[in-house]
Amino acid sequence: MIKRRQFLISSGLALGTLVLAPSLAFASKKRSIGIQLYTLRDSLPKNVKGVLAQVGKAGFTGVETFGYSQTNGFFGTSAKDFQSILKDNGLKATSNHFDFNSYIKDGKTDILNSYIETAHILGSEYVTIPYVIQELRGKSIDDYKKLAAGINKVGEICHSNGLKLAYHNHDFEFIKFENTTGYEVLLNETDKNIVDFELDLYWVVRSGNDPLKLFKDHPGRFKMWHVKDMDKVNLDFNTEIGNGTIDFKSIFAQAKQSGMEHFFLEHESNYIPNPVESIKTSFDYINKNLI
Repeated sequence: MIKRRQFLISSGLALGTLVLAPSLAFASKKRSIGIQLYTLRDSLPKNVKGVLAQVGKAGFTGVETFGYSQTNGFFGTSAKDFQSILKDNGLKATSNHFDFNSYIKDGKTDILNSYIETAHILGSEYVTIPYVIQELRGKSIDDYKKLAAGINKVGEICHSNGLKLAYHNHDFEFIKFENTTGYEVLLNETDKNIVDFELDLYWVVRSGNDPLKLFKDHPGRFKMWHVKDMDKVNLDFNTEIGNGTIDFKSIFAQAKQSGMEHFFLEHESNYIPNPVESIKTSFDYINKNLI
């Protein structure tokens, strides 16, 4: 958790070695299974072309990007070249995690324009706010209302440029303020016509909340999901889908009420097992039991 948050507000990245094996060449004929590329954070920056080729061979058709910068593109690969690699491997960047903190704080449009241009080059449907720094979310209901107003401004600009905006949660949004939470404030104060939510199911459950209640209380708002399981022993750890404590069958059964249109498998920074074997295990479980 800490490593992921630090990454989202800095350019530091721990590089490791990971090569997706040909044994991952399996595919679903039902609802497509997407992958948040942060899952492959150790190998992707070192071998963008090779890793994306293996993602395509694995059967994924949708990806969600991370790590874009104005100066370095996607780990030294320009948006145009990144899109070409995606296309060559039957992949589409449905959504992109971009760092919106500077725009929400200062209103500087150059970074926002860069994100919009990049999303158009990739042919994306969504741009997504992945993480909001403490300074912006504050410590009160009013602070979250102010944040919601900033998110609405981003949503208006994205909408006017033919893109959809989504907000991705962690656990801190569920901290109680009087009789509500920051997340409830965001849901109620953002314009449902221009702001969607990418529900990270792990963080909802980890915070002690129920995704099904959110679906019931706010039907149709959760157009995208992050699907990652919670380890049975150490709740701060992820595990392969189906091996942990989260009841995904009940959650997927209410996908329509949620409004879910896309979901992305993700193994986050506190994930320990071998990524190659773990991705295959998670994909197989989702493919067989959830879609």
